[in-house]
Amino acid sequence: MTNVVLVGHGRMGQIVERLAAPHDCRIAGIVTDQSPKDHLATHDFGAVDVAVDFTVAAAVKPNLAIMAERRWNVVIGTTGWDADAAECRAIVQRAGTAVLASANFSIGMHVFRSVVETAARQFSSLPDVGAWIHESHHAAKQDAPSGTALMLKRAMEQAGYARIVDVSSTRAGAIPGTHEVGFDAAAETVTLVHEVRDRAVFAHGALEAAKWLKGRRGWFSMADMLGGT
Repeated sequence: MTNVVLVGHGRMGQIVERLAAPHDCRIAGIVTDQSPKDHLATHDFGAVDVAVDFTVAAAVKPNLAIMAERRWNVVIGTTGWDADAAECRAIVQRAGTAVLASANFSIGMHVFRSVVETAARQFSSLPDVGAWIHESHHAAKQDAPSGTALMLKRAMEQAGYARIVDVSSTRAGAIPGTHEVGFDAAAETVTLVHEVRDRAVFAHGALEAAKWLKGRRGWFSMADMLGGT
């Protein structure tokens, strides 16, 4: 059994709470923006193995500092906090705790990323091939482009695709998340698409990440978890 504190109880936090038991996770407590100011720092949640953070970008670093002081490992599903990444890593290193951070907890997305890397590597040597990423999410999503789109762009660059990758976004309705990666030449186009039909896929991945992170030390990604390291 993995004892989990939920930090953030919006749509994703509520889905994580609902799906915890089938993943052999127990919700030890919930911290919301309506909780008392010092609730995260001082409340007795009992035994806690991992916290799962689905909050907002500005809250990630201060929350992480508190949870590191409490010696909790943390799964971070919040996006848009890249500017604080170096400081967050330093907090975890000093505390000797662990973080698994990902812009996307869909297992299928990480298979998709591997496919995109392979395509980018193959097309990198063909100077007439241009590339783009377009992502679509629900109207309430605040960051654009999405953290997942930026992750895919980095994967393409690391695979050797050195030309400009045009990245664009759509925010409309209740779209859970669609990412399209395209490669275009004069006579042909290759388009790769990953589409989420149910936001629960992110909660399933986050709970599996929480189980995997229990007892570990260091800074990890979904690639580490899926690679079995």
